Amino acid sequence: MYKIVERKELAPSIFLMEIEAPRVAKSAKPGQFIILRIDEKGERVPLTIADYDEAKGTVTIVIQAIGASTNKLYNLQAGEYLADFVGPLGQPSEFVHEDLETLKKKRIMFVAGGVGAAPVYPQVKWLREKGVNVDVIIGGKTKDHLLYVKEMESIGANVHICTDDGSAGYKGLVTNLLKELIDTGNKFDEVVAIGPMIMMKFVAKLTAEYGIKTIVSLNMLMVDGTGMCGACRVSVGDEVKFTCVDGPEFDGHLVNFDEAMRRQTLYKSEEGRKLIAKEKEEGHTCSCKGGNN
Repeated sequence: MYKIVERKELAPSIFLMEIEAPRVAKSAKPGQFIILRIDEKGERVPLTIADYDEAKGTVTIVIQAIGASTNKLYNLQAGEYLADFVGPLGQPSEFVHEDLETLKKKRIMFVAGGVGAAPVYPQVKWLREKGVNVDVIIGGKTKDHLLYVKEMESIGANVHICTDDGSAGYKGLVTNLLKELIDTGNKFDEVVAIGPMIMMKFVAKLTAEYGIKTIVSLNMLMVDGTGMCGACRVSVGDEVKFTCVDGPEFDGHLVNFDEAMRRQTLYKSEEGRKLIAKEKEEGHTCSCKGGNN
């Protein structure tokens, strides 16, 4: 059993949970995810890690209450327990493996849309601890939907605020703000975008015009989280990848976003879920260990 040591509201229908999970906290790296189950009969819920503290033995996750399981999670309070909390899973962000001196010479821009600010935070934190210059665009519908602004600022990131309605910061799309920053002389060596699929698609489209390397996280496609169900299958360049085992981060200029968005929509429908279940029964070809060939 895994104890919920803290729970708090961040924005409408969005909440944070800090979970006591020492082994996960000890091994976690930026970009990875966990899978939890509320109880023995609960469905598997994959969530990207929003923070981890090895000393405290805790892992932080941020959840948006949009379905049956996440709404059930929403009703849990500090002091209660989760049945399962498995991880870390997936591949860490690639910069974790880069030469530190080379990394320190870079200026990296993160574009965080909505709940995407949560998985962006541990990446920014890791880089700032290593002395890397980091900018972050945090976007939300309104000022009440902005996440992790103070936390990003407290670790020394250069934060740019963007809201759809102009209630805080720049009024408009994150892509327009990113373009404005680039056009006014800001040079970014790399862009990392995490948020709604459509946002990441247009961030990648914009950065391709400027020749800026771009990484995106396709964590919202994950279902089973082990590479067995095939629901997170995505085309990256000429290869078929599985988000949960090969990702969740990929080269944004190579991702087939239209295909990914169709698959995301497919899983939301009853007919689509039946199709994915059929694919799972029949097996699929993937690059993951333990997959059916």
